[in-house]
Amino acid sequence: MARDQVTNDRLSKLLAQLISLTEKRELHWERQLGSAHRYARWKDNLFILGPADPLSETKTPRYLFITPFDSPSCIEINSTDAQLGSALTELVQVVEKVSENVPPTDPFALSNEDFNRLMS
Repeated sequence: MARDQVTNDRLSKLLAQLISLTEKRELHWERQLGSAHRYARWKDNLFILGPADPLSETKTPRYLFITPFDSPSCIEINSTDAQLGSALTELVQVVEKVSENVPPTDPFALSNEDFNRLMS
């Protein structure tokens, strides 16, 4: 997708910020059970990074999909993007490094606390 330079610059800054937050472990990435993607929540947005193929699979395109919780709009950055692809690949590497030992979760599982709140 062709973007103007101002948009590319803003997305580049966003990727740098996501990399920094991830490295400092201020942005927590998770993997859903049975999914090939990692996700994070930040500033009322959902970030989906995928797929989670091994980094040695260099021909596998990676993407970052961003969508606000209160809007149907979205942004997608692909690793094949000439201007943003290398920063996205760096984000993938950092996320894999800091979350390699994080077990998959089920973000939609209902806990006993959830059931108690629903049933009271």
